Amino acid sequence: MFLDQEFYNYCLISLFLIAGPTVVSLLFLTAPYGKHHRPGWGPALPPPLAWFLMESPTLWLTLLLFPRGRNGRSPRALLLISAFLLHYLHRTIIYPLRLFLKTRRRKIKNPGFPASVAAMAFAFNLLNAYLQARWVSEYGDLDGDRWFWWRMGLGAAVFGVGAAVNISSDYLLLGLKEGGGGYKVPRAGLFEWVSCPNYFGEILEWAGWAFMSWSWAGLGFFVYTCANLVPRAMANHRWYLEKFGDEYPKNRKAVIPFLY
Repeated sequence: MFLDQEFYNYCLISLFLIAGPTVVSLLFLTAPYGKHHRPGWGPALPPPLAWFLMESPTLWLTLLLFPRGRNGRSPRALLLISAFLLHYLHRTIIYPLRLFLKTRRRKIKNPGFPASVAAMAFAFNLLNAYLQARWVSEYGDLDGDRWFWWRMGLGAAVFGVGAAVNISSDYLLLGLKEGGGGYKVPRAGLFEWVSCPNYFGEILEWAGWAFMSWSWAGLGFFVYTCANLVPRAMANHRWYLEKFGDEYPKNRKAVIPFLY
């Protein structure tokens, strides 16, 4: 147990430490997938397969670790980890499947997802799934927390709103792809206020998770999510402005409505 807790602490410190280099690197180097695909990053995978593989540790590792913890049968722990698993059930299985069916039906040509980027995401998800699953199942004093239900209720509300925004925005983007795989100006929903409401929704989700879990692991995941997605949103916002010019609404922010 001591060795596991020591390993857990090192992993937790690593989660916070990698946030800084991530945000700095992404401010100068845009990850080369989706709108920003470019050659020079090695072999590529079909995007649905890449999403499935790189997100998969959040399911299988969490399901492997969770029952082994002292909280493995706690109703509070089961409820809490369910939010994490539901998000990644969608991200690992449902979203890649819909992406596959959409691109196949519309015969959209996709340049592929760099395997090197997918490998980095896979490594992060191994780290993060271990931290979240072990905290909820082993290290969190959930049954002794008298504020648990208050935080669970408020955090779940934020998480739920974020999930709805994230999923609906992702599918609106999928629906915009033309037969040849081109892009249109996204409209409707929160796209009227920001260029990347899908990222805003995911940021809200993990803010809610951090509040629900009330843990350093949850906070670290939220911090890393911002470090990863805010620079990505800025790059997407610039891309829209350059591609569509005067056609693109100038009052839109990048990721946070009315602010940024």
